[in-house]
Amino acid sequence: MRSFHGQLSDNQPIRRTLEEKQKQLRDLKETLASMKSHTAPALRESVRKRIAQLEAEVSAAPALKTAAGAARAPRATDAPRRRQSRIRSDLTG
Repeated sequence: MRSFHGQLSDNQPIRRTLEEKQKQLRDLKETLASMKSHTAPALRESVRKRIAQLEAEVSAAPALKTAAGAARAPRATDAPRRRQSRIRSDLTG
């Protein structure tokens, strides 16, 4: 069966919000702390790598928000434009 474009099975990364990333980070830290001593070292290392990635993303997120917000903020030179009427005042009335 073929998938249509944009379907979740298109092997695309799942986009998460900052809150979801923070929750996932907490969950992974709890998972790492609760791992038994006989847990495979490769599994421990993969969890540590994912924790490091999420910490980097979470710490960079506020900086990205302020940079994006500054780019979208209205400037003093951007005065609101007045809409001109299509009907001339001398033709009405």
